[in-house]
Amino acid sequence: MERQKEVITQPLVSIITVNFNQVEVTAALLQSLRAITYPRVEILVVDNGSTTGNPDSLATDYPEITLIKSNENLGFAGGNNLAVRVATGEYLLFLNNDTEVTPGFLEPLVERMAADPTIGMISPKIRFFHTPDMIQYAGYTPMHPLTLRQHLIGFHETDHGQYDRGGYTYSIHGAAMMVRRQAIEKIGMMEELYFLYYEEHDWAARIKRVGYKIYYEPDSLVLHKESVTTGRESPLKTYYINRNRFLFARRNFRGVSRWITLMYLSLIAFPKALISYSVRKRFDLVREVWRAYSWNFVHIFKRSDKLT
Repeated sequence: MERQKEVITQPLVSIITVNFNQVEVTAALLQSLRAITYPRVEILVVDNGSTTGNPDSLATDYPEITLIKSNENLGFAGGNNLAVRVATGEYLLFLNNDTEVTPGFLEPLVERMAADPTIGMISPKIRFFHTPDMIQYAGYTPMHPLTLRQHLIGFHETDHGQYDRGGYTYSIHGAAMMVRRQAIEKIGMMEELYFLYYEEHDWAARIKRVGYKIYYEPDSLVLHKESVTTGRESPLKTYYINRNRFLFARRNFRGVSRWITLMYLSLIAFPKALISYSVRKRFDLVREVWRAYSWNFVHIFKRSDKLT
């Protein structure tokens, strides 16, 4: 009887993932979720306008999920936001479809969230799926105010337990992040203008502005296959990384620091990227960098780009 009461009082977790042309990859994640030990979850899978594969097979093979279908690709934020609108959990856990989880990964995240109401977002330790002893994420260093670059703590290090102490960190990792529903109710959902990249850091910045903290929880482990959909140095990734670095500064920096950063990105980072890709004869990437900065110059005074 006591055990039944314990299960009932555990908060519901909404697990959300987005599929785009990767049915087999998404199915592997869902298979790993079947082995988790936390008892109270709902699983929502968004098919983001896939043009290949049969996303309906996910609902057939995994009837425990709720499949939400979009007629078009809404990007990372847009796809996840579709599920946020129907999720009912106290905590919302966003997992990239190219992750797989360990059976006990969810309990430490829930317990940490429940124990510390100042935490608005939390990410687990993330290791690479194909080299499972190698760390991808054990927290983030602060973002450099000029270059907007930051570093994944522990990145490419063999895991010897050197980052097994949790704590507050600068930002979450978009591949695996749990968000408190109350925080979403205060600041809203992810900004869909980004489409891909930087939207999770924008969300984290907004959540911190209303007083919440970000936490790294090493007792939880997720494995990440990394860039299965976009590729390591694809034109798509190059375009959105460059476009959204500029956009992030415009949305989240104020005053003199905002203009100093924008000047750096325009006069140093932009030409440097063009020259670097030209030397390597990656003219496809040169084109995407030019497109990225052109987009920002055209939209620089758009209302939707202002601080939220």
